[in-house]
Formats: sequence, C-alpha cells, structure tokens
Amino acid sequence: RTLFSIFAFQFEEDFIETKEDLEKLRNDGSLLFQQVPMVEMDGMKMVQTRAILSYIAAKHNLYGKDLKERAWIDMYVEGTTDLMGMIMYLPFQTAEVKEKNLALIIERAKNRYFPVYEKALKDHGHDYLVGNKLSWADIHLLEAILMAEECQADILSAFPLLQAFKGRISNIPTIKKFLQPGSQRKPPMDEKSVARVRAIFNF
Repeated sequence: RTLFSIFAFQFEEDFIETKEDLEKLRNDGSLLFQQVPMVEMDGMKMVQTRAILSYIAAKHNLYGKDLKERAWIDMYVEGTTDLMGMIMYLPFQTAEVKEKNLALIIERAKNRYFPVYEKALKDHGHDYLVGNKLSWADIHLLEAILMAEECQADILSAFPLLQAFKGRISNIPTIKKFLQPGSQRKPPMDEKSVARVRAIFNF
C-alpha cells in the first residue's frame, strides 16, 4: 500500500497468491533472507523494506542534501515506521487484543508520534519536515497519517499543522493520482485477505 514507491517510480506488482509462489522465490535465490518484500530494479533483487526505500530515496533525491539532513530524515522515518508497524499487525489479532491495541495505537499517535511532527513543522516554519524540500520523511509521514485515520477518522483534530501538511502532500500530482479510487493503492485488509496471508506464511 506504500505511497513512497508510487511517488518515486512506475512499477509493476507481482503478488504472492499461494505457498508455492513463495517457495519458488525462496528456492530460486531471489529472497536474500527468505522474506518478502522484494524489489527488482537497476539489476538488483533488493529485500528488506528499509534498504529498499533508502535506495529509492537516494536515487530520486529524496534523502536530504547532507549527512545531518539524512539523520533527521532517518529519525522521522523510524518514528512513522514504529506507528505503522503497530497498525499493520491489527488485522491479524483476536478481537480482544485488537481492541486493546487499537486504543494503544490511538494514544501513541496522539501523544508520542504526531506531536513530534507537529512541533517540527512549527519550529522551522517550512512546508516539509527536513529543510525546505520534499523528502522520504514527508511521504512516509503522509502514509502514517492515512493509516492512523483508518483507526480513528478525526485523529488529527488537535494537530492543525499536520492537517495542512496532509493537504499539501496529498495534492502533489503523482500522490493525488495514487490516492484516487481505482489506483494501485491497496485498501485495508479484510477477513479474506487476512486468511490468505495466514495460509501462505503459516501464521
């Protein structure tokens, strides 16, 4: 469902539909650590989400102008990654655990993560998190916001700068196109999707 990949380049998706699909990739050596995702580009078969996205960011000039900016981008991305990781595991949890963790996600988003990004935008007065230029951190934050809003629609109610940020980044032409109905962006997982993933990955 990643915004980042769509923004940076055009690509084709191949989905793992069965255990056999996964085993084929594992057996032909495509998966360095026997795990997906895997992206083929520039003559490489890249695995590990952070490594893939770091490469794309650097390739498309979305990774800051120097080491200091890159460090800030990395910190902001790690924060949104933590939040999104909590959200992504929700569909695979029992109803009781899901209810408890949903409340935790909303609490963490409002009190730990979103205040950091609201303050960053306020402190330097720019439209973007790092410097005054779009970076990987901005795209990752937008995706985290969209995922958090699926948990609670008004989760940004106390964060006016993040509300404005969401509007700006969502209106970048390539991102705007990606967010429209019928695009490659995947909807939240339903019960059928969860069952298929469990069957393929044995969990």
